[in-house]
Amino acid sequence: MTQAAIEVEGVGRTFGEGWHLLTALSDASFRCDFGETVALLGSNGAGKTTLIKILATLLLPSCGHARVAGHDVAREPERARAAASVVFGGDRGLYARLTGRDNLRFFGMLAGLRRRDIRGRADSVLEQVNLTAAADRRVETYSKGMRQRLHLAIGLMVRPRVLLLDEPTVGLDPLEAQRLREGITSLRDEGVGILLTSHYLLDVERLADRVLLLSGGRIVEDLTPAELVTKSGHAATVTVRGHGRLPAVDDLRLPASVVGTELRGDGTSWELDLRLRAWSAELFGQLGVVFSESRVDDVLVRETRLEEAFTALAARLQA
Repeated sequence: MTQAAIEVEGVGRTFGEGWHLLTALSDASFRCDFGETVALLGSNGAGKTTLIKILATLLLPSCGHARVAGHDVAREPERARAAASVVFGGDRGLYARLTGRDNLRFFGMLAGLRRRDIRGRADSVLEQVNLTAAADRRVETYSKGMRQRLHLAIGLMVRPRVLLLDEPTVGLDPLEAQRLREGITSLRDEGVGILLTSHYLLDVERLADRVLLLSGGRIVEDLTPAELVTKSGHAATVTVRGHGRLPAVDDLRLPASVVGTELRGDGTSWELDLRLRAWSAELFGQLGVVFSESRVDDVLVRETRLEEAFTALAARLQA
């Protein structure tokens, strides 16, 4: 088997001792290959931050093994750190009175880059994150999105083989967030292994190849985003709007793919939601037959989003 960007085998982490022992992570195992983006999803306290900190060598695992680009984070922390960059984002960690370019030079020197390499590398990553035009402005003049992209540029100065991203688009407007996602996607396409945590499920939908769902410190699901949506129980919702007499739902010969219904109306107009296990053009034709005698004004098809699926699954896990 080829070397992975990240390998986690039976990793656990506890805090405290005796009666005050807290298990933050328990028997976590997964693999992230180079050129792959894996997202960590879970409610607050699920263990996401603990796992990221272990891979970043900021915490030691209490048990198990974790490797970054083949380097054990406990036995070879220096080599693991050299192979990875951690991007936490936010306003902290930047020198506001320095320019963006000066920030890159400073952090490049801290990372051990040679002086003759820093200038060319800084120019390259500034272009990569679309900050060339603002490179010589003070960071205190940057928007939040520009600061987030500068954080990413700092992480790219050392040409990481592995990238650990924690909430990369938090607080960004839609345009800035999309620019940042494009930068992250290009890194994956260049072969960088990426581990992502985000409460913005749109990030996960657009960036992740696989999703790890954490609950109570354990990885309970390892799926593609599409498979995770299927786990929620329905892949799409069809909303049929009409007027006149309310349809009697029990009398409708609905296809077997319909797993739930909700009818709303006031006697003059009505709206019926049909939750579907799967969606297809054939099913659309079947629904046309079902409502052929009803006064239908509009039909809306909405695919289930990852946010809805995660909410449904998280509620089940906490029940």
